Amino acid sequence: MHPIRALAPLLLFILASCTSLGAPSEPQRWQQQASRVTITRDDWGIAHVRGRTDADAVFGMIYAQAEDDFNRVETNYLTSLGRLAEAEGEKAIWQDLRARLYMDPADLQARYASSPEWLKRLMDAWADGLNYYLATHPQVKPRAITRFEPWMALSFSEGSIGGDIERISLPELEAFYSKSGRALASANAADREPRGSNGFAIARSHTRQGKALLLINPHTSFFFRSELQMTSDEGLNSYGAATWGQFFIYQGFNERAGWMHTSSGVDVVDEFLEAVSEQNGRLTYRYGTEERPVTVSTIQIPYRAADGSIASRTFQVYRTHHGPIVRQQGDKWVAFAMMHKPVEALSQSFLRTKAKDFASFMKVMELKANSSNNTIFAGARGNIAYLHPQFIPRRDDRFDFTKPVDGSDPATDWKGLHALNEAPFVLNPPNGWVMNTNNWPYSAAGPYSPKPSQYPRYMDTFGENPRGIHATMVLQGRKDFTLETLQAAAYDSYQPGFAQMVPRLIEAWDKAPAVHPLKRRLEAPISALRGWDYRWGVGSVSNSLAVFWAEEMMTRLPADLRAQRTRLADHIEGRTTPEQKLEGFAAAVARLEKDFGSWQTPWGEINRFQRLTGDITQPFSDAEASIPVGFPSALWGSLASFGARPYPGTKRWYGTSGNSFVAVVEFGDKVRAKAVSAGGESGDPGSPHFNDQAERYPNGNLREVYFYPEQLRDHVERTYRPGK
Repeated sequence: MHPIRALAPLLLFILASCTSLGAPSEPQRWQQQASRVTITRDDWGIAHVRGRTDADAVFGMIYAQAEDDFNRVETNYLTSLGRLAEAEGEKAIWQDLRARLYMDPADLQARYASSPEWLKRLMDAWADGLNYYLATHPQVKPRAITRFEPWMALSFSEGSIGGDIERISLPELEAFYSKSGRALASANAADREPRGSNGFAIARSHTRQGKALLLINPHTSFFFRSELQMTSDEGLNSYGAATWGQFFIYQGFNERAGWMHTSSGVDVVDEFLEAVSEQNGRLTYRYGTEERPVTVSTIQIPYRAADGSIASRTFQVYRTHHGPIVRQQGDKWVAFAMMHKPVEALSQSFLRTKAKDFASFMKVMELKANSSNNTIFAGARGNIAYLHPQFIPRRDDRFDFTKPVDGSDPATDWKGLHALNEAPFVLNPPNGWVMNTNNWPYSAAGPYSPKPSQYPRYMDTFGENPRGIHATMVLQGRKDFTLETLQAAAYDSYQPGFAQMVPRLIEAWDKAPAVHPLKRRLEAPISALRGWDYRWGVGSVSNSLAVFWAEEMMTRLPADLRAQRTRLADHIEGRTTPEQKLEGFAAAVARLEKDFGSWQTPWGEINRFQRLTGDITQPFSDAEASIPVGFPSALWGSLASFGARPYPGTKRWYGTSGNSFVAVVEFGDKVRAKAVSAGGESGDPGSPHFNDQAERYPNGNLREVYFYPEQLRDHVERTYRPGK
């Protein structure tokens, strides 16, 4: 054989090997990145992820999230990408259409391609981590997304519960684009629980140890976020709550700084009334003295048909320069305007987790890609701050932007964005604390708060709320805060809403004549309320009476007043008659007797925490084990929040939202923190960490956070690399 011909197989092998080394296959690339990542699970199942680079840490943390609850990861992206109908069928088409008004795959792919290289590396690692998880867990069957692409990360970039896009009414969107009326029901009227959060920061001057403190207390649907730590050799070391599927800590801290986001009342979403007409076979809309063409495009929505096959519906959608058309009002079409800056939003969300002080944190804020959240900041250098959202359109304050404005008037247009120093802002106030409870910014620092007269009306639409009043009560006048007393303040049991309403009920009974038909019937229950200190507790009969009465009174308010959740106590006190108060109380007593056998039922017998399955929509059963919870709805001013109600087949009330993650953090030479999550870290009922925090949760019994390796060392359950 010719010597060259004899060497050919060897040469081909060497060439193939070189090609492989130069361009590793996708599985090889995943394995190489996994080899640079370590996941350590502590004795609560919480993942402490370490990578050589930030991208390695992202790869590992998203892999760990998928291990804990891939269903929630995938569902969040089915929702944000407008692909939910592929899993849930035709009923989800309108939700998908709403998402696709903004989340166009071609547009997101183009934005990914033009993103900064550092961000592309993170998005690549995010997709690789999820795909590696699926490749190494063939038993996991995605509902629709069998492969994640890096650009998909741009569809879900901010992390808050309920994005701006949810302001678009699905029934009205369907009515416009189907031309067949409103087939969808409105939001569940039984779900009145405030969504939002509490955030407190305490200055060093007002703490016993001379160290700044931070309370992180999001009020979301339960199991909405994963608790974890992500660390890299590139300076990343953040701990806290990450919304399932996102690769950044949304509410949390690093060694030098902490951040807590609360839902904001700033008006950053607007509707414009468009005068649309047809001219020469095309649609136009009036703008000033001109007629502009309406932009027309098509969106195809795939959905899972009843037989399991994939079908699709195609929609012709319309836009003006204000935004997509989402409904009709009278003879006008309504365009919807909101922030759509996915690259900047994702950049800001990640970069703030690496900020080491207030100055670097504010530099990240200049991206102006946070539209929906206030921020409470605290840091090791002692700075504390309240920050308003950074994406705030500048508008003519003559117009009321809480209602649709005339889109044909150029004066109603957005005129750029406000500078950061033009929004409400507090830094290191003399009172020594800042707070937000989804209330207005004008009580963020007591007497040192921003003044509403200095800002446009659209800087706040919420006003004050009972939790804001309560927060001021527990924060003011103290200079001895510790990590433990801040924790106690977060669970203070006073309820100012009931302190406002209940005396009016007692007064109504006192003034009722002796012959009143309810006088004798209500004597004993009124007596139980008369000496009440308005504090919740599992053994409190008075709390049961007050909650059931308030629930009954809400049904007696007109719909427009009932919708004003932060003012319910005002309306029940001042907009109902003494007779209505007594009748409502009689109905509440009767309901307690019917459902629980006695009006003397302690609150903890009614208000329960239960986690039976890993389903996103939880089932509940009075026949199964549950845990009493002392704290109630935040509607009446409780800082700790537990949004509960009865469900089909139950008498007891089961919580689904409220305190989902609570942490208190102390900043000094070293950071110290305590935390608790609702239920547990894992979404798998077979995991020991599915419900291992359930007993701690209702008692506010926060556990130590293992932030440093020396803290973690004696609490390691297992250490491994992704895929192993």
